[in-house]
Amino acid sequence: MIVGAAIVEIRIRGSHSLKQRRSVVRSITQRVSNRYNLSVAEIGGQDTWQRAEIGLSAAGSDRQQVRSQLESAVRFIEELHLAEIVAVDIEVMDLPHAHARWSGDDEPVEFEE
Repeated sequence: MIVGAAIVEIRIRGSHSLKQRRSVVRSITQRVSNRYNLSVAEIGGQDTWQRAEIGLSAAGSDRQQVRSQLESAVRFIEELHLAEIVAVDIEVMDLPHAHARWSGDDEPVEFEE
């Protein structure tokens, strides 16, 4: 399984309260989640008026497809013009897993490839 994660740090210019900031962050996270079917959450900067960190995650079987999906989501955030992207960090990794199938006893059974 391939897992990708992105951290997007944004600056929300013109925000003068936590309420305004939360409204912008909520709009961004909902739009990205709906459009790209990613897991999206605010992960930092909750106590500041003009800064936030948004985490994105995706899983799949193709490394390039997972990276491309995250990069497209970051471009989408930028194109919304709701906030300025200050920094982006994207990581894609392979998660090893044992090739197993389940028996009737709900215990994994190893098989050879």
